[in-house]
Amino acid sequence: MTPEEVKLLMTHLNKRYYLIAALMYGSGLRVMEAVQLRVKDIDFYYKCIQEWNGKGNKHRIVTLATELIAMLRNQILHVDDYLKLDLNNPEYAGVWMPYALTKKYPLASKSLAWQYLFASHILSTDPQSGEIRRHHFHHSCIRKEIKKAVQKSGLTKIITPHTLRHSFATHLLQSGADIRTVQAQLGHSDVKTTQIYTHVLQQGANCVVSPLSKIF
Repeated sequence: MTPEEVKLLMTHLNKRYYLIAALMYGSGLRVMEAVQLRVKDIDFYYKCIQEWNGKGNKHRIVTLATELIAMLRNQILHVDDYLKLDLNNPEYAGVWMPYALTKKYPLASKSLAWQYLFASHILSTDPQSGEIRRHHFHHSCIRKEIKKAVQKSGLTKIITPHTLRHSFATHLLQSGADIRTVQAQLGHSDVKTTQIYTHVLQQGANCVVSPLSKIF
C-alpha cells in the first residue's frame, strides 16, 4: 500500500481496532504480536515497544510513533478499569502468564503491568485450568475489521493485517532507512528476508519509467 492508501484504510476502521492497526503499521508488528502486547511492553520514555512474542519467541525493540502515545495512555486507563472490576471478582484468577514467570512472580498476574494492552471486554474460562481470566482480542477480529475497512474505503488491493507490516518496511526503505535497521525492526534473523522488500521497490515505478510517459 502507499502511505495515502494506509491513511484511507485507517479512516474507515472501527475505532475499537484503530490503535491495533496503527501499531502494526507504525511499529511493524505482526497481528499476533500486537494483540499479545502487555501494558509493561510500552516504553513511553524511550518511545519504543518491547516485543516478546515474535517468531521463535525472539525479543526485539521496535519504534513507537509519538502520535500514538496519547491513545496508548488512554488504552491503559481502560485496562486499569477492567482490572479494578476483575479484582473485585473472587473467581478472577489473574491474566494468563507463562508457567515459569508465574512461579517467579506470583502476584504479577493481577498487576496492571502484566495485563494485556488490548484486553477483551469479556471474561473467559481458561480451557486448560478452568480458571476465570481476561484474555486479549482474538486475531480473527482484527482480520474481519480490516476486511470491512477495505470494503468501505473502496480500495481494490488485497489487504490483510500483514499488509500493514509490509507497508511499514517498504515505507521505511523508501524514506532512506538502512536495511539492517529495517531488519532489526522486523525481527528477521536473515537480512535476505528483509531484502525481499528492496526487490519489490526495484520492480516499482521508482526504477522503471513507462515509455508512455515519453509521448505525453
